[in-house]
Amino acid sequence: MRHLLTPQDFSVSETEELFRLADDIEVHPEKYSHMCDGKKMATLFYEPSTRTRLSHETAMLNLGGKIIGFPSGNVSSATKGETVADTIRVISCFADIAVIRHPKEGAALVAAHYSSIPVINAGDGGHQHPTQTLLDMQTIRRLKGRLTNMTIGLCGDLKFGRTVHSLVESMSRYDNVRFIFISPPELRMPDYVTDLLRDRGISYDEVTRLEDAIPKLDILYMTRVQRERFFNEEDYVRLKDFYVLDEKKLASAKKDCYILHPLPRVNEIAPEIDDDPRAAYFLQVHYGVLVREAVILTLMGLVDLKSFA
Repeated sequence: MRHLLTPQDFSVSETEELFRLADDIEVHPEKYSHMCDGKKMATLFYEPSTRTRLSHETAMLNLGGKIIGFPSGNVSSATKGETVADTIRVISCFADIAVIRHPKEGAALVAAHYSSIPVINAGDGGHQHPTQTLLDMQTIRRLKGRLTNMTIGLCGDLKFGRTVHSLVESMSRYDNVRFIFISPPELRMPDYVTDLLRDRGISYDEVTRLEDAIPKLDILYMTRVQRERFFNEEDYVRLKDFYVLDEKKLASAKKDCYILHPLPRVNEIAPEIDDDPRAAYFLQVHYGVLVREAVILTLMGLVDLKSFA
């Protein structure tokens, strides 16, 4: 039995095989539409979510499976004091696979330890968000035709942004990938991420101004400043509008510099950018369903990734 707690739970070769499976699902959805007949997925969301929860649920429905679960910790037995360990042991009696999002780092690891079914980490605090990373990488792969030889800029909340932590760790496994971290000092990338890059001998720069970085980039990954991660409203208000990508800033970008965002967007990307052919953040949502279908099939042992090598 396998779990997906971090993107590194799949090797580089397995990740490529997973993407090829997602490609095949996109081209031949009918081949996979009944693979999860009679199977149930439990979605255990202790934090609010639109895309991640509905994307996983859509993926399971596309495969012929069914959904149980809860959309918020407020409507679960967590309000009565039930632990994640006990919840997953109960859910293991009902479902064949579980997806968990939780505000505390390490909650998915705890769930996996006590679970008798595969567990997918759908985000644990500011730590990891592996399926988001996989869909980000699939989007880059499909748009650029590669996952090597590029410069990626990550902009906004790099301190609390679990999506950027996961993406940097994963993309650092590929050849000749460079990073530019764009943030105010208060929201800079955590030391454990930059230490990992230094240990691997990977180049990165840290800058404050988006304008200084954007001409160099092949991928610009924007993020919102996350109100829910701040301890006081004053700091959030001071930093929430620090970066706004508009047509004027984008004018200096390469013609094939694609813009990604994990969503939800607040105001860090102006609506005028949506019609630019380089805006790829809604395309990410499309690839998200396909990648999550591939993850579900793989973790449940219904498809052998080696057949896509």
